[in-house]
Amino acid sequence: MPDVPPLPAPPPDLLAEIAGQCARPVAGELHQLCAEARARFGDALVALLFYGSCLRSGNPGEGLVDLYAIVDDYSHAYPSRLLRLANAWLPPNVLLLRTRTADGRLLQAKCAVLSLADLERGTARWFQSYLWGRLAQSSRLVYCRDERIERRVQEALARAVLTLLEQALPCLEPRFDSETLWQRALARSYGCELRPESADRPARLVRHDREHYRRLTRAAVPALAGLEAVAGEADLYRNRLSAAACRQGRRRWRLRRLQGRLLNLARLAKASFTFELGVDYVVWKLQRHLDQPVEISPRLRRHPLIFGWPLLWRLLRERRLH
Repeated sequence: MPDVPPLPAPPPDLLAEIAGQCARPVAGELHQLCAEARARFGDALVALLFYGSCLRSGNPGEGLVDLYAIVDDYSHAYPSRLLRLANAWLPPNVLLLRTRTADGRLLQAKCAVLSLADLERGTARWFQSYLWGRLAQSSRLVYCRDERIERRVQEALARAVLTLLEQALPCLEPRFDSETLWQRALARSYGCELRPESADRPARLVRHDREHYRRLTRAAVPALAGLEAVAGEADLYRNRLSAAACRQGRRRWRLRRLQGRLLNLARLAKASFTFELGVDYVVWKLQRHLDQPVEISPRLRRHPLIFGWPLLWRLLRERRLH
């Protein structure tokens, strides 16, 4: 299995918080989806992460479940050379998993595929926020091959937290609480992608698990030079970065926003041939968040790469994508 060069270990308290939230129980339906992922990727699957809106709702039958399938190597995971190259060129590939419960209900998952090495690089070293912006949020480790892999996945999740907070810190005022820090950090990360979600989504997401984000912040302080806890306060922090460092950090976010949106378009184009029923998924997601119907013509369904651009332009012009 390919390795990345050693990275500094995250603080023990942060790792303990991540390990605790990864181990929380999940609904029984998740184990069925896990079995489907193992059947799809075989021995290449080393870990399976569950995150997103179905985790927060507690109901995997509501919408599409968000999963990250962590594999040892793309050449081991796919028989298709095209899928191997697509995953290595612009990770992750996103696939649709489907299974049925014993009582006949359909379970569906949007399964993003990453190698363990890309997971570790992406959460600690990518300039784009695509991975560390997502995986800093709560998730569950539904399957893991062994304890060594479990430790590496937990460390990667802890590094996602550190990277997100470190990059967000230059955009914070001199004093703030953990809820403000996470809301601003997630808003910056969301702003780097073309997303149909409402502007208050970061706030709702943080409030859903406020105590967890408070504990993460407290545990991350020893690893972040610019972040300092205010003495005598339970949940108040100080931004110790210089004005020059803050200006530089805000410039990085402007570049990241441009890069992220271009990569978003590239990933949408890639999904048209790697994601089964990809057009239906995009339409379902748009309708769910916009609360409005989105009409798809037969020719757009057949050739999304050719006829999808006018729809995208219309949504951008009408500010239905942010």
